[in-house]
Amino acid sequence: MNTFVLATHNLHKIEEFNAILGSLVPGITVIGYDGPEPIEDGVSFAENALIKARAAAAHTGLPSLSDDSGICVDVLGGAPGIFSARWAGSAKDNAANVQLLLDQLSDVREEDRGAHFQCTIAVVNPVTNEEYVVEGKWPGRIAREVHGANGFGYDPVFIPEGYEVTAAILDPDEKNQLSHRSRALRALADRLSS
Repeated sequence: MNTFVLATHNLHKIEEFNAILGSLVPGITVIGYDGPEPIEDGVSFAENALIKARAAAAHTGLPSLSDDSGICVDVLGGAPGIFSARWAGSAKDNAANVQLLLDQLSDVREEDRGAHFQCTIAVVNPVTNEEYVVEGKWPGRIAREVHGANGFGYDPVFIPEGYEVTAAILDPDEKNQLSHRSRALRALADRLSS
């Protein structure tokens, strides 16, 4: 099966999945999902990704993909983690989420500001009854203040390993080569190719 439904209504994400997966696995096509959004009540990235992929597979009858991602800060025991999008409350407010994280880390030393972005992609194939997850991690640390205008979410405070600037300062193409999502998609491409 070469067509997958991506359990999202985000057109940019569909384009990104097609561009990266299409370049790694010729003949793969990712299409959008027009069904209802399920309640993500899992306690891990993998559980939430599987909830969404299962819903898309059940709604369409096609092999489905979904991703769940967030930022995990070492000194916070991996938080915000699955709560990254709503860290400062129930609304998805990127600026408030970033500010709360900076406030929580205000007295944390540089060497203890380690973090990573994580992306987990779930695959559910109702034709073969196969389910699996792959993941990508992008290590780095949290800056002391916001820098840069590219990207979204926590990009303005995330300094990738080996860099001295935040992900929001990186060229978007460079960021896409390094990111947790691109790492997870490469792992998915390896799995699909084998």
